[in-house]
Amino acid sequence: MNSLLARQLRKLLDDDLKKDPRLSLFFKAIERSYENYEDQFSMLQRAMSISSEELFDANTKLKEEAKQQQKVIASLQEATKVLERISVKNKVGEKEQSLTGIELAKLIEKQAKQISEIEEQRQKILEDLEKSNQQLSEYAHVVSHDLKSPLRTINTLMNWIKEDNVTGLSIDTQHNFNLIDQNIQKMDHLINDILEYSLIDKKPTRDVRINVQQLVNEIIDMSTIPKHIKITIGTLPNLYMDKIKLRQVFQNLIENAIASIDKPKGTIHIGAKEHLTTWEFIVEDDGKGIAEKYHEKIFEIFQSLEAKGTSTGIGLSIVKKIIEFYKGSVWVTSKVGVGTTFHFTIKK
Repeated sequence: MNSLLARQLRKLLDDDLKKDPRLSLFFKAIERSYENYEDQFSMLQRAMSISSEELFDANTKLKEEAKQQQKVIASLQEATKVLERISVKNKVGEKEQSLTGIELAKLIEKQAKQISEIEEQRQKILEDLEKSNQQLSEYAHVVSHDLKSPLRTINTLMNWIKEDNVTGLSIDTQHNFNLIDQNIQKMDHLINDILEYSLIDKKPTRDVRINVQQLVNEIIDMSTIPKHIKITIGTLPNLYMDKIKLRQVFQNLIENAIASIDKPKGTIHIGAKEHLTTWEFIVEDDGKGIAEKYHEKIFEIFQSLEAKGTSTGIGLSIVKKIIEFYKGSVWVTSKVGVGTTFHFTIKK
């Protein structure tokens, strides 16, 4: 208890009370009250100090948020001013209707909602398309197996008939058997090509650095090249893509070039040109050529200019699908009786 306060209290008391022992107890009780008050006051100060820090931090955050909101409001105000200055002519029937800035804003809002709805529909279509593609891929596998099985059976039965009647078959019958055999082979190629076409963009790709020069030489070495055809190869670059897919492209184009040569002597040239972001490859032959009206048609599936041989009309479709899978382009230049050049581009 403060000593000055105790002294003042003693002055106001009578002498007999000053000597009363209970007075000391009274002063001690007051002193304890002061101590409790000081402790509580100290705790209150600390609490207020902590609360002040929290309030300061909260106030700082609110100021930052307020600044951001002010920027947003300023941007919105500027956009509103721009919209208010805009007047759009919108034809309604034969009349022209002027739109105010506010009306234009409402129109934009309406179109934004339509775009959002269209995007949701597009996403659903893509999901449905993905499911359909998966089902189509599975269906292609099943169908290819189911079709090949009877073909193998027919081929086996034909061979048995030939073995059992080595000397008893007429020339016409033998010719018909040969035709059947050719059609079985063509059907087998067709099934393989359809399956391959359906899986081009489904199979996992393994892109590697490819020595295209070496790859083309390997394809030519494994192909049956007629003696009257000469193949020349220019300098070919290296590419980074799936080797199996690139092999399919060159193999189909080379086979197509060989089939197109109907002269006693023919030549095929394979080369490349460098562009800024792509390589352009060419497979050129001096065969019969292709009329201009067929330049687009030949890349469509099942489109073959000639029905003879084992051509399925899918080879060039496979080429186109692979090139487009790698974001490239493929086209043909040709002149009937002079020759044909197939071009395709691949990114560097």
